[in-house]
Amino acid sequence: MLLDYVMDADRILRPETHDDSIRSAVFLASYHLDPDRDSRVLFGPGAEEARQTVVTSDDVARRLAQLPLPEVTEVALRSALAAATDTARYWQDPDGEDILVATEPVRRELRRVAEHIARSPHAQWWTTALAETDQWAIVSRDDDSPDTFESTAAELLSDWHEHTLAAEARAADRPTDPTANWSGYWWSNPSVRCSTRTLFDGTPAELWFVEDSMGWKRIAVRQVGAPAGARIYEIDGAQAWAELCRRFALEVTAEKRHDWYRTTGRSGRWVIPNWQLVAESYTGVHLTVMGYLAAAGTAIGVDDETASVIAGWAPDATCWLTDPDRIGDESRTWVLDDSREHPDWVQETQQ
Repeated sequence: MLLDYVMDADRILRPETHDDSIRSAVFLASYHLDPDRDSRVLFGPGAEEARQTVVTSDDVARRLAQLPLPEVTEVALRSALAAATDTARYWQDPDGEDILVATEPVRRELRRVAEHIARSPHAQWWTTALAETDQWAIVSRDDDSPDTFESTAAELLSDWHEHTLAAEARAADRPTDPTANWSGYWWSNPSVRCSTRTLFDGTPAELWFVEDSMGWKRIAVRQVGAPAGARIYEIDGAQAWAELCRRFALEVTAEKRHDWYRTTGRSGRWVIPNWQLVAESYTGVHLTVMGYLAAAGTAIGVDDETASVIAGWAPDATCWLTDPDRIGDESRTWVLDDSREHPDWVQETQQ
């Protein structure tokens, strides 16, 4: 997220790409660090020179140190968070950019960016709990069949539990070697209704923050709310997720072993929360933006033998383990306007 923010700032300060720009340095350094570099094709004028030009993490760090950081804006933060969320990957090895930002020189310079963002009032909501009175749930995407709310949360959780156990049983015959060429169901969120708050411009956050997006261009949402007396479990970091897994552990080693090894490098037993059991104690589970940034995609130790991964979630998402209150039957439809440099979601006018 920090790297996306910096490159966007560099683009604003210097719209034209230059050989000494941060964007150029990040592209070349990431290209040479990428384990799957042979699958990336450089073509056009200067392609051969780019293949031969080695840019190190120290080079990137020097350019980061020289970049004046512009004033933080709500749009810039949203763009960086949306880009980082969309490129989350839990079924492949880290790519060149992932490896680049993990190097010590780049991490050191990105800390300056993190402190700059943390001082902004526009980032303060990233640490806040569920906004109970301002929640919107997606009811359809593009041509999907609309969610009529006929299935209850209990029915959705029952289906999730049955599917998860069946998938784990089928995966039992897969190789125990985590490097074997297998893939499975890598999500760790429950298949229930989820909602997010609205952002500064009135758009629901989940329009922007989607992992592994399918490029939807028309999304309908409906307002929901927390039932009276709702108990919400707040995930604000790795420790909160680990505690949930310890209390309600469900082993999924066979199904997750290969995907989560590739994304985290950890080999061992894996667990996730048993959401059916969680529902006996909590109305919903809310993942703060800061919790997402701090912990999603990492191997989170649960105990001496097991670990887990926050995967398939969205920043600020609340997953409802009991039925949320429907605030009216009216839905709103948002249409993606990608005709300009920065795409935007525009509310569709009712006829």
